[in-house]
Amino acid sequence: MAGPWITDFEEKFVLDALRNGWYGKNAYAYVEKFEYEFANYHDRKYSLMTPNCTTSIHLLLAGLGIQDGDEVIVPECTWIASAAPITYQRATTVFADIDPINWCIDPIAMEEKITSKTKAVIVVDLYGNMPNMDVLQSICDKHQIYLIEDAAESLGSKFKNTRAGKFGIASVFSFHRTKTITTGEGGMLLMDDENLYKRCKFLRDHGRAPGTYFNTEITFKYMPSNLAASLGYAQFLRIEELVAKKRWIWQKFKESFIDLPDIYLNPEPEGVVNSVWCTALVFGKSHSVTKDYVMNELNRLGLPSRPFFYPLTSLPAFGSKSEEGRINSPIAYDISERAINLPCAFNVNEEQIKLISETIKLVLKNVHKNMVNK
Repeated sequence: MAGPWITDFEEKFVLDALRNGWYGKNAYAYVEKFEYEFANYHDRKYSLMTPNCTTSIHLLLAGLGIQDGDEVIVPECTWIASAAPITYQRATTVFADIDPINWCIDPIAMEEKITSKTKAVIVVDLYGNMPNMDVLQSICDKHQIYLIEDAAESLGSKFKNTRAGKFGIASVFSFHRTKTITTGEGGMLLMDDENLYKRCKFLRDHGRAPGTYFNTEITFKYMPSNLAASLGYAQFLRIEELVAKKRWIWQKFKESFIDLPDIYLNPEPEGVVNSVWCTALVFGKSHSVTKDYVMNELNRLGLPSRPFFYPLTSLPAFGSKSEEGRINSPIAYDISERAINLPCAFNVNEEQIKLISETIKLVLKNVHKNMVNK
C-alpha cells in the first residue's frame, strides 16, 4: 500500500553515519546539514528536525504559547496527528468543513469558526493537494491569528510557484516510512521568525541552553537522531526523482480511469503543482457505493487500499460526535464516505495499477448491474 524507495545511494550515507557519526562535530552533522538544506529548499530561514511530524506540531504550538482556553481550528478530514497536539497543550480543537474540490479546509467554513479565543488554524495540504493559501492567509491576517501549514503530505507541491512548506508562521513535514522521503520516523519544523525558532529549539531539548546541562524549564525531549537524518538527507538529495515517481503513479491511475465517468482523483487546478503523496479516489454519487464496500471487495480479492481519512468528529478519540459533525461539516462526511486511497508505494508498477483499476471498475459494474436487476 505504501512504502519508501531505498537505493545504494542512501546506504552509503547511513553507513557513514553509523561508522563515523557519534563524536564531536560529527554527532549531529547530518541533522544540521539536513535542516539547513531542507530550509533553503523551501525558502525558509530556520528549521528543526524532530522525531516525527506530530512532535513538530506540538513543539510549534508550545513555542507559540498555545494553552488552556485557546482555540485552534483544524479541517475535519485529516490524520489525527494534525490535531492531537492541540489536546497536548490543553487547548480546544475546533473542526471546520473541507472544500469539495481540493479536500483541504474550506475558507468560508474556517472563518465561521473563528472566535475571540481562536489563536491559530492548522491548514493541511491533504494528500499533496493545495488549498487557496492566499485566501486562507488573508483571513488569518484579518483576524490576527496564526496560519500553521501541515505540509506532511505535500513535499514537492506548489501553490503559485511557492513550495508547500513556505506558508504561514511555520510549517511541518513528515518523514514517516510511508511518506515521499523517509527517515523511518521523523519530522521537520520550518519557520522564518528568529525568536520563535530560538524558543522552539530551546523547548526541543529539555529546556537547556545549547552545550550546557543547566535546565531553566521542564520541556520536551524531541531531539532527532543523526543516523535517521543521514537517511533523510540522502533521500532529500533525490527529491525530484521521488516526487516524479509519485506523480507517475497518479498519472497512471488517471489514465486507467479516463473512461469511467463520475470519479475524482487528486486535483491539480491552474497555479498548483500537486506532488500527490497518495492518490485518492472519490466515487461520484451515481455509483452508489461507500468506501467500506469497495475496500471490502478489494480486500476479498487480495488487493490493498486505505480509507479516505475519517472526519475527526466521528472518532471516539474526539467523543464520537458524528451527529453534530454531519451538521457542521456535511462535505467532509459526504466525501469521506465515498472515497478511498489507492496504493502509493514506490514499488507499485504499471501492471499492478492496471489490475487495481480494472478490479475497481468491475466492482462498480457489478453494483450497477445489481441496481438494474432490482
